[in-house]
Amino acid sequence: MNEHPSPPAPAAFTVSRLLPATHLGARQARLVTVLELHERRCPPDVSERAERIVAELAANAVLHGRVRGRDFRLRLRLDDSTGTLRIEVTDARGERAPAPGRGSGSRGEGGRGLFLVDAFADRWGSTAAPPGGKTVWAEIRCAPRGFRPPRDADAGNTDRTAAHAR
Repeated sequence: MNEHPSPPAPAAFTVSRLLPATHLGARQARLVTVLELHERRCPPDVSERAERIVAELAANAVLHGRVRGRDFRLRLRLDDSTGTLRIEVTDARGERAPAPGRGSGSRGEGGRGLFLVDAFADRWGSTAAPPGGKTVWAEIRCAPRGFRPPRDADAGNTDRTAAHAR
């Protein structure tokens, strides 16, 4: 008997942005996250954790996942049925899988980002993203229906374009 996967649960909101794989693009990813979660009156603790996770994942996409002429994608999705905020950053370098603590940098600054993601996320991991890229994702559990509707009733969905658990 063939089993068909369940359709994804309805999302309270989905935001997707294609951003340049530059330091400015990483900053824009963080700002988009802050603004979108603020617009939806996200609980402050969830918003702060999400901002820090996006900052690390976007910085990694720029630093380790950049391919000249290719952008990275930020995707935020709140699953209203489970109260889970999922953060995804997709870049063009699938052969560079995330590895906490890999590399130490000249001042010992490298390799800490994924430890921070692990500290702020309830679960995180990565998956292949065709053609040849990868998506690093993190999830934050919030209370179901923990977000209020956006202030603008028409601002619902704005989709314009190995797991680690604690």
